[in-house]
Amino acid sequence: MDLGRSHAATRTFEGSSSARPSMGEVLPVSVTVILPTRNEEEALGPTIDAIPTGWCEDLEIMIVDGNSTDKTREIALEKGIRVHLEPRKGYGRAYRTGFDVASNDIIVTMDADCTYPAELVPQLVKRLIDDDLDFITCDRLTKAEAGSMSGLHGFGNWVLSFTARMLFWYGIKDSQTGMWVFRKSIFENEKMRPTNDGMPLSEEIKILARRHLGKKKAIEISVPYRPRVGEAEIHTWGDGWKNLRFLFLRRFGLHRTRTPWGGLDTNPDSTNNTLPEQQK
Repeated sequence: MDLGRSHAATRTFEGSSSARPSMGEVLPVSVTVILPTRNEEEALGPTIDAIPTGWCEDLEIMIVDGNSTDKTREIALEKGIRVHLEPRKGYGRAYRTGFDVASNDIIVTMDADCTYPAELVPQLVKRLIDDDLDFITCDRLTKAEAGSMSGLHGFGNWVLSFTARMLFWYGIKDSQTGMWVFRKSIFENEKMRPTNDGMPLSEEIKILARRHLGKKKAIEISVPYRPRVGEAEIHTWGDGWKNLRFLFLRRFGLHRTRTPWGGLDTNPDSTNNTLPEQQK
């Protein structure tokens, strides 16, 4: 699917009632929503509350926490969701662990800061199923709300997305978005497993999806993007440079995998009652 068809698909997705589960409809799928966290006590509760429930056969909401020093994990436990503690650093590292330990067949990702439209999760999953897709990435740039990103961040996102399109010719408008919906089974192909432990994983997974799944199975849909709740840990210049550098390293096969795929058996997990907060 080229970018023009992606926008048409977006209009159909938003405008057609067939794209939304009807009231009382339960989709015959199991879904894990993964939220990578580090010190998100201010926004985590509202993010969890915004995720609809009762629309699929099994819904697991899980944070993969990178050693938060605030009450992030306590809030997650109070909300009754799964908490997996990943002591190894990095946004990408959290996801490379979360993708492996997720319990269910379909994975949805979002940041835990109220920026992504959690209310659209059922519709996005339904779109994945109805259109027999493997991967959906959600473009933020087209429908970003006022105040959702600074002018500098917006420009940086444009530069990175433009560079990615020029280097890989993959037709994705927003290379940096962190909201994706996909089948966990895509990782049975080891070539689909992203390698980066940092922020560049976001652009890497889209490159891999278009390369190994194809444009008909991996599409882009525009969604709203909202102002952040809480303080961001993004370092504009440093993270921007790392993302740009990674694109060139990936294009010329010079990138390296620093840590293995998947979680560690020693990682604390609330399902095993091994979190520090569960020992109190």
